[in-house]
Amino acid sequence: MDEYVHFVYNETRNFPREEKYSSVSQWRRSTLSIILNYIEGYARKKLLVQLNFFETAYGSFRESKYLLYFAYKRKFIAEQKYQQGSKLVEEIGKMLWSEINSVEYRLDINKQSA
Repeated sequence: MDEYVHFVYNETRNFPREEKYSSVSQWRRSTLSIILNYIEGYARKKLLVQLNFFETAYGSFRESKYLLYFAYKRKFIAEQKYQQGSKLVEEIGKMLWSEINSVEYRLDINKQSA
């Protein structure tokens, strides 16, 4: 995740100035939200609270992934950078989805044993 955050910050440095308070700000914010919600989720003991943070991180992942595509389509980033970012963000998405499924599974087990 950290590598993707730095990727986004580095790439958005070269965006047109008029994008500073729109796509640059939104992409950076959504990307940071992924890792910050993930970390906060891990800091929580209650599974439902963890799940909430992981799902929020997943929503931010989807937003950031779209903004990567948007940046590419607007020609703010080159195809090679788009491919690099896509690889990083897809790994994050798979990891988050796995975490969400794991927490949901543990919640189901706890319901069955109650």
